[in-house]
Amino acid sequence: MSGKDYVEKDYYKVLGVPKDASATEIKKTYRKLAREFHPDANKGDAKAEERFKDISEAYDVLSDEKRRKEYDEARSLFANGGFRSGGPGGTGNYSFDFGDLFSGSQGGGNGSGGIGDVFGGLFNRGGRQAQPRRGSDVETEVTLSFEEAVDGATVPLRMTSQAPCRLCNGTGAKSGTTPRVCPTCVGSGTVSRGQGAFALSEPCRDCRGRGMIVDDPCTDCHGSGRASSARTMQVRIPAGVQDAQRIRLKGKGAQGERGGQPGDLYVSVHVDPHPVFGRKGDNLTVTVPVTFPEAALGGTIEVPTLNGPSVKLKLPPGSANGLTLRARGKGATRKDGTRGDLLVTVEVVVPQTVTGDALSALEQYREATASDDPRAALFRAAKGA
Repeated sequence: MSGKDYVEKDYYKVLGVPKDASATEIKKTYRKLAREFHPDANKGDAKAEERFKDISEAYDVLSDEKRRKEYDEARSLFANGGFRSGGPGGTGNYSFDFGDLFSGSQGGGNGSGGIGDVFGGLFNRGGRQAQPRRGSDVETEVTLSFEEAVDGATVPLRMTSQAPCRLCNGTGAKSGTTPRVCPTCVGSGTVSRGQGAFALSEPCRDCRGRGMIVDDPCTDCHGSGRASSARTMQVRIPAGVQDAQRIRLKGKGAQGERGGQPGDLYVSVHVDPHPVFGRKGDNLTVTVPVTFPEAALGGTIEVPTLNGPSVKLKLPPGSANGLTLRARGKGATRKDGTRGDLLVTVEVVVPQTVTGDALSALEQYREATASDDPRAALFRAAKGA
């Protein structure tokens, strides 16, 4: 769109909304009009199709806060195609021919493209430079030991990503030449297309989203402006990360183009299992065997911890197999720096063979507890007693 069209078209009138209309009101009105004049609902109606284009064009500008502000400022400056003189003696409106105003210089001047060049940059609709382009996101993987996942670790990651081509400095053009702004997207890298009641933005097909077209491509990158770059960087994996977790490191991805922001780095974490400890959220788990006398009589048992001294826990008398005890603060590190707990599961060990004094003692115990039938309640319940 030319600067002239940008200024002269009354987008508020096209949508039928006041100049102080809210973004919600503009969106609601656009959807209603788009449904009414959509080509699919008006087969063969050229006027409806043209109306739909005008509606989409108006919404494209007014739905964007920045572009709407620029449009309002331009309309205010060049209202009705004229400029009101504010100098001494200037009492009337001195009309300008917008065809001359936004066209190139007609006389031998300095070869400037006219005031349209200035407003082209203001409106972002025809400037001589393409827009900055954000770098792409990069994916990689890392395998940590169980201890590194619990406490955090700094690990080296070797990554291959796209970076600006060194030969052409990312322009994609052969040395001595420069790329030109894509005429289709006017350097933005995206175009808007009407789809039903919505205007969808998609990468420009002519420049493949770069905003620039290269007529004489670089011999190294073949016009893409990008080249593969391998680098090794030290990355801090936060404490408490879990297996299969995906971590986002902002700004650690591929470099941007033309001053654009770098992309992000996404790290998929794999954690090796530990032979003793397990993980349940922020808590660690461990299974500790105890003898029958310890479970029956109770006592104090010693329990190992991960990367720290052992702890002693009180085992209550009559502890059943599978009982869980808790050692507070001995688990995984949380985001706030505190630690979860260590969950200790008791496993009563039954000896495979019993001989000597142990056998005699167990036989005496069996005789002493013969009247205590642990299955009596089970049978009573089965008979409905």
